[in-house]
Amino acid sequence: MKNIITLAAMFFSFVSFAQVKVLETVPVEKLGKVNNNYIQKVGDEYTVYYTIIQTDEDSSNLRKFSFKNIDNAYNNLYNIIVGGFNATPLYDIKLELPNNYIWLHYTGNVVPDKATVQFMVSSKERDADTNNVSEPFVKDQISKLFQK
Repeated sequence: MKNIITLAAMFFSFVSFAQVKVLETVPVEKLGKVNNNYIQKVGDEYTVYYTIIQTDEDSSNLRKFSFKNIDNAYNNLYNIIVGGFNATPLYDIKLELPNNYIWLHYTGNVVPDKATVQFMVSSKERDADTNNVSEPFVKDQISKLFQK
């Protein structure tokens, strides 16, 4: 009888610990940073945090867009942005991400290597009012942001 009670006590103690599960955590990696703008990697998903130039007093000026690194999307995005600096004349490039449309808006400058790009982000959701324009970046800042 004493063995049955001991066995039952051990069984109930194992059952009570079964309620707590250890989950695998994915490390958060902060990549390049330029001013308040940065890129964060969690697993195979990249999130670009950028500062917008138009702000409402009651909202934050930091926005984001995310994408998974499918088919080397991270490096492809970097190459598309940098390639736009070399286009003559400079032209806007429209990209489609899972939840957003992004226009890469380039502006030229008379001084060589001082052309800028801005992210113009629009949500795919019809009811969302999320048309945001980032601060301008020069080519060196984009390289630093993407750690290239």
